Amino acid sequence: MPAARDGGAPEDADGRATPVGRLAATVQRLRREVREAQAEADGRALIELAKGILVERLGCGPAQAARQLAELTEQAGVTPLEFAVEVINQASRDKLSEVTTAFIAATSDRAGDDAQGGESSAVRLRAAESGALAADDAQAVADSLLEHALTPLGAVAVAIWALGADGSLTLAGSAGFSVAEAGRWRYVPPGVATVARRGLGERSGQWIGCLSETGLPSVGQHHHPDGGRVAVPASNGGRIHGVLEIVWPTPLEPQPPQIVRQVEALAELCAHTLENHALHRPDDDPTPRPLPDVAELTALADGLHDPALVLVPHLDPAGELVDFRIHHVNSRFLDPAGRPRGVVNGALLLEAYPMAAGESELFEQVERVYATGEPFRAHRMRLTALVDDVPLAAVADINISRHGGSVLLLWRIEDETARLASLLQHAQRLGRIGGFEENLLTGEITWNGQLYSLYGRPATSGPVPLEDLPAHAHPDDAVAIGRFLRTLVNHRQAASTAFRLQRPDGVTRHIRVVAEPVLDSDGRLFVVRGAYQDISAHHWTEVALAATRDQLAHSEQQASERNRLALQLQHAIMPPAQAPLEAPGLRVAVRYRPAETQQLVGGDWYDAVVLPSGLVLLCVGDVAGHGIEAATSMVVLRNALRGLAVTGAGPGQLLCWLNMVAHHLTGAVTATAVCGLYDPARRTLRWARAGHLPPVLVRGTDAAALPLLKGLLLGVLPEATYEEHEVQLAVDDTLLMYTDGLIERRDRSVEESLAQLLTAARTVPPTLDQQLDRLLTYSRSDTDDDTCIVGVRVA
Repeated sequence: MPAARDGGAPEDADGRATPVGRLAATVQRLRREVREAQAEADGRALIELAKGILVERLGCGPAQAARQLAELTEQAGVTPLEFAVEVINQASRDKLSEVTTAFIAATSDRAGDDAQGGESSAVRLRAAESGALAADDAQAVADSLLEHALTPLGAVAVAIWALGADGSLTLAGSAGFSVAEAGRWRYVPPGVATVARRGLGERSGQWIGCLSETGLPSVGQHHHPDGGRVAVPASNGGRIHGVLEIVWPTPLEPQPPQIVRQVEALAELCAHTLENHALHRPDDDPTPRPLPDVAELTALADGLHDPALVLVPHLDPAGELVDFRIHHVNSRFLDPAGRPRGVVNGALLLEAYPMAAGESELFEQVERVYATGEPFRAHRMRLTALVDDVPLAAVADINISRHGGSVLLLWRIEDETARLASLLQHAQRLGRIGGFEENLLTGEITWNGQLYSLYGRPATSGPVPLEDLPAHAHPDDAVAIGRFLRTLVNHRQAASTAFRLQRPDGVTRHIRVVAEPVLDSDGRLFVVRGAYQDISAHHWTEVALAATRDQLAHSEQQASERNRLALQLQHAIMPPAQAPLEAPGLRVAVRYRPAETQQLVGGDWYDAVVLPSGLVLLCVGDVAGHGIEAATSMVVLRNALRGLAVTGAGPGQLLCWLNMVAHHLTGAVTATAVCGLYDPARRTLRWARAGHLPPVLVRGTDAAALPLLKGLLLGVLPEATYEEHEVQLAVDDTLLMYTDGLIERRDRSVEESLAQLLTAARTVPPTLDQQLDRLLTYSRSDTDDDTCIVGVRVA
């Protein structure tokens, strides 16, 4: 169809208007006239409101106020509607007037309508308020807000959600969405996470820069997935009636506080509409409706068996919720401080219970229930009241729910006496304790239930008198029970005893009974009271401990005997000091220091002997472990090496054979060793090591460790090879062989400990014996291990 010229009806090829085109043009004209009529009506309402303000301020009549408004409008050079809005803003000083300046600044560069003869931004904002207040449903409010207030901010759609008593959300009105899209989102069940429900969680709502980044569903999500969203609670007087949700087509940047307050003011307008709609809801509307009158809630509270308070909101002059007034307390009401109902009834909640805003957060929970409608329950919440500046506290179970515009608060203060009695019963059950009281004059006996359980008797069988106690006990305990009864009855003193109770079911339990006499005013005995306790577990524990102590003493005696034998064996083969070895051109001295505690008898060993070939065998070693096993293994290795040395083999071969001996010993013995053969004629030392620290050569004032030759621990593998090394000695040279007990420390590495030994060895006393004694004296080892030193000085 050819387009119409100059905005008229569409034309055919001959330039004539078609019937469909004329119909479309008529519809467009009628819509334009309706919008103009609505705008004119809104404008007349604002102008009439401005006239009313002038009547009140100037004290004149309506006609004079109209003339005054016209004169002031002409002087200001603006339209009557714009001047009327300015008068309203100056007079009201409400939230809407506070944000008008910010709204104008935020929309002036977007609307661009002032210069083209359109409405000003201030008029748009007041027109949105007027339309919202005059509308009879939320749909009209949504249309007015989008057209007048939100489109200048760049928004493209708006949704008004009504909050149900069950936590559900109903789409009460929307603009900018298709009919099909709005129909799909008509109802959101409780508990479904959406953008609108997220907005209920905070007073400032949810300001989302990009919807797709949150993963939350919402109305219109497929049309503007990357757009911004704002969901603000629609609250009035502290009560949330729904949510105002606004849609932007593009990501939303952080907004200034003025725009945030503007959106909150618009949400408050929605709250007024939702509140009025709830109060005038048709009878066939299935949505839960609030109670219209607090009198019904008062009657409900009087019918409850728990203490109940009916609270109504207390607002300040600005309409903000600041407290709740205790409108009514029922007949079962109990005050934590014991005050009468008349003192509490009619008072403000924070005046009667100022601590409710502190430790227990009771006021915060009441406020949240009133705002959202979601009930709150708590077990054992602390309630505190101030009486004469003294805090009096109680513990109670709390139940808070909203009914219409009021809140029902129920609390059940815990009975301290009943709670202590319950704790006593649990303690008696856990401790297996049963109490009794026996009147010796009347013969009346009182047992608790736990005592019947200890005796293994049903409660219907009756209690057992004290004088019949021997008949229920083991015969061997009759003497102890008789002594207990004489002390209690004849001497009138508290007494206790232990006996074996023989129950009817054949089970024998160990019982301790404790009792005390009660005398009357004349000093005569008339009541005995006390308790039985089942101490069977304690008795058998003591029996087990006694057996364990006997076994431990026997084990300690065996261990002491083994250590004594190991120490005797060690001292027999390895005396702490040994006579000097006579060898040509060589001075040999040895030192052995056992462990400081006899329980750590180890396997350190040394040897220095002249072989038939004239060579001198020098060796030290350390068997892993302690005790008699380590001592016997040490003897085997030491004697084996001495026997192998007479073959004339070198130190590497000797360690190879010694490794085979250690590997095949019972118990898989492992050990370290250093073996050397000194040739007095050539003054040379051939040596090898098996996982041991290398010898130290002291020459003059210098001390250095010999090279770290390759050599595996003895006994690890069945076969191993060991590297040999030969060192040329000179007159007055000193060679030191030692075990790790000389230098090993728990807090330092082996390298650091070896460096300290080299420092100490550089000081050479006149004799070799003095030098070895000095090294033992200044040793910093802290492992309490055996120590062996073999010193060789060339003469």
